[in-house]
Amino acid sequence: MKNTLITILVVAVVGLGAYMLFQTPSDKVPVTQDSSVNTTQADGNTQTDASVVKKENKEKTVIGKSVGGRDIVAYHFGTGNSEILFVGGIHGGYEWNTSLVAYEAMDYFKANLSIIPANVKITVIPVLNPDGLYKVVGTTEKFSASQVSPSQTIQTAGRFNANNVDLNRNFDCDWKSTAKWQSRTVSGGSSMFSEPESLAIKSYVEVNKPTAVITWYSAAGGVYSSSCETGISSETKTITKKYADASGYPSYESFDSYETTGDMVNWFAKNSIPAISVLLTNHEDTEWTKNKAGIDSLLKYYAK
Repeated sequence: MKNTLITILVVAVVGLGAYMLFQTPSDKVPVTQDSSVNTTQADGNTQTDASVVKKENKEKTVIGKSVGGRDIVAYHFGTGNSEILFVGGIHGGYEWNTSLVAYEAMDYFKANLSIIPANVKITVIPVLNPDGLYKVVGTTEKFSASQVSPSQTIQTAGRFNANNVDLNRNFDCDWKSTAKWQSRTVSGGSSMFSEPESLAIKSYVEVNKPTAVITWYSAAGGVYSSSCETGISSETKTITKKYADASGYPSYESFDSYETTGDMVNWFAKNSIPAISVLLTNHEDTEWTKNKAGIDSLLKYYAK
């Protein structure tokens, strides 16, 4: 009887040990991936960190696609309620340096987030005409001047989108289907906002209602105010002067070298958004020192 009890006790102890050995403690239960957090990236890899997903959503927004199906991307810095919007590359590869200065601005903001006032959110759209830029540099991402095609014919073709429309003639301010660029006749589109690129920024601006807009063009070397039928607003005059004084560019009330119809920046003005055009001096340089000074002056002005 004694031997039987000992045998039963040994079996029980062994069984309990085996159970404890193979049972996963409650604080080490394997975590099942939450399908609501999983995201498939462009390279096919799956990303499951919810904090990373949230961060990515804050840093950039695809606001639309070009005629050729390329993304039009807006990059965001800061979280304030007053949004300052910077736009480059509306004329694609013909004004490729306007995209480069926008990318330089993005690098500056990334490296110096503390310069962005707490009440300000900065948005940069470096390439509004991705098809036009792709024609000339072979990419819509950040590039170097060495990637630019030396062909003037290709660079000129890069001014237009894939429908051969001049996007800066496609907006609702004195719009005409047949427009002018210097001495040339160009297409302003079949109707106002007929092009997906101009429609993308229209939709973005109408939803987000930026406090001010700065658009880079080339080449004339100056800061130009915007207006459409009702004159220049006092706020537009103020930011024109501040950017010009800080950068060293001369300031102008309007661009009068030739008729411009359907102009994007003037459409901003029509919608009561203070907006200026910063025209770089040539088609090659970003003149970063000048533009950094202009940007800093606006950040200081809009800080509350």
